[in-house]
Amino acid sequence: MLQFRASLVLKELIQASPKRSFSDIIRHKKTLPNAYFYSAAYPDGRISQLKTVCNGKPFIQALAGRRFLCTKTEGAIEPAEPVKKDESVQEATADKRRKAGILPSLEDLLFYSIADGQERIPAHKFITALKATGLRTGDPRLKECMDMLKVTLKSTSDGVMLDRHLFKKCVQSNIVLLTQAFRKKFVIPDFQPFASHIDTLYEKARKLSGGLVADYIPQIAKFSPDLWAVSLCTVDGQRHTVGDTKVPFCLQSCVKPLKYAIAVHDHGTEYVHQFIGKEPSGLRFNKLFLNEDDKPHNPMVNAGAIVCTSLIKQGAGNAEKFDYLMNYLKKMAGNEYVGFSNATFQSERESGDRNFAIGYYLKEKKCFPDGTDMTAVLDLYFQLCSIEVTCESASVMAATLANGGFCPITGERVLSPEAVRDTLSLMHSCGMYDFSGQFAFHVGLPAKSGVSGGILLVVPNVMGIMCWSPPLDRLGNSVRGIQFCTDLVSLFNFHNYDNLRHFTKKLDPRREGGDQRYTFGPLDYESLQKELVLKDTMWTKVSPTECNEDSSTTVVYRMENVGDGN
Repeated sequence: MLQFRASLVLKELIQASPKRSFSDIIRHKKTLPNAYFYSAAYPDGRISQLKTVCNGKPFIQALAGRRFLCTKTEGAIEPAEPVKKDESVQEATADKRRKAGILPSLEDLLFYSIADGQERIPAHKFITALKATGLRTGDPRLKECMDMLKVTLKSTSDGVMLDRHLFKKCVQSNIVLLTQAFRKKFVIPDFQPFASHIDTLYEKARKLSGGLVADYIPQIAKFSPDLWAVSLCTVDGQRHTVGDTKVPFCLQSCVKPLKYAIAVHDHGTEYVHQFIGKEPSGLRFNKLFLNEDDKPHNPMVNAGAIVCTSLIKQGAGNAEKFDYLMNYLKKMAGNEYVGFSNATFQSERESGDRNFAIGYYLKEKKCFPDGTDMTAVLDLYFQLCSIEVTCESASVMAATLANGGFCPITGERVLSPEAVRDTLSLMHSCGMYDFSGQFAFHVGLPAKSGVSGGILLVVPNVMGIMCWSPPLDRLGNSVRGIQFCTDLVSLFNFHNYDNLRHFTKKLDPRREGGDQRYTFGPLDYESLQKELVLKDTMWTKVSPTECNEDSSTTVVYRMENVGDGN
């Protein structure tokens, strides 16, 4: 059994600086008073299995018959912070260490995990394995890798096979993301079984035949009632789609939480809610009705959404406002499809008498900021309802909300945490028309529906989902979408209160095989290297008497394999 012997001070140093490996300590030992000293032993076979992973070079050079100890004596002075080196020096040092056999590179480890003992792998095997993790080859974060793969394959004799060196050349620019994916460090570690469950839920909802397509907007009435699609995007950028996910449709009321989030991001919660309330109305979404303070009840009903539209880019013209909002929505969608249906906009404006009535009522009650042109606000309101998305692009928008305002597939900060928190709170309480209370009770997740048949669903810190099917129930929600959302939380513990103790156990796709996962610090290059070496190990305190040396001022730690069940 591999043993480490370290003082309390060294233990604190290791815990406080998880990025610093033991090899760093060795490298600086000559500069430290009362220097650390190293030796190694391999008392059992488990450790020897870690010796020949990379070109037959061991991770740790064996010194037969000696114990592997890291000791610091009483009264030694704390080591000074190492002098920061520039990136080129750090890379050269890392290469030197890897050549010396101290730690294998992540690129090599990834190659061997895919190659299954072969010296070369076909490119399609790597692509297939990548897709199994939930990542797409078109993911913006993998652009360098995919571009280099295409160039590299053209230079090979057969245009198919990659050896270790060519593979390393292709993946090195995105190696940390790829290692996280293949080591199952994403929020959904076992993605393929999870995607299979989603497909099953999709098929169950597809068999439903109830509901009617909204006919008061002519362009929406033209959609087939058989259209049905589900797309999801996790906070790590894992993607899955099933059904008619590439068919464009208008956001309609699903745009309301998005523009509210932008308004809060720009102006802050306090300013926005000088004009709009936070309570469910208990009335139809298009009622001419205000709360006791003469404000719209919330930004998810038409009156509140019209006032919210007036708060964005005040003083600018509609063309500038529209471009501003479109750019924001494209950032939320990771630059995937966001379009505009002029035909729907014209239909909305021609059939929008109720919304014009609401607008004049709001103007009479002085609900708008000073100087607001109410008719221009209504034009922009109709335009925003006519913005087109696909299920795939809308699922990324939902995932940006689930990810605290960062777009998962670009890594760009789009919205402030405050804006996301407030948006999800109001989606939870007011997002599903007159079905909001029932939905919060049975599904327990923030969501927003629209008359085009979409349901924008957010599982905070996990994923965003867009369901789309045009047939609506009597409350204006997608029949198939409601069924899918209900079945989703019946199968998985995504309901907001499923994490309560002693609750009926459901599947938790966030855990690999349902077991607790251990982490070893930040997921940067060096931390991943160390974790790959350590595998499933944990530190445990053992008696100092197990060591032969003087241990009066020493605490001893042992690495034990978690899977042994000891």
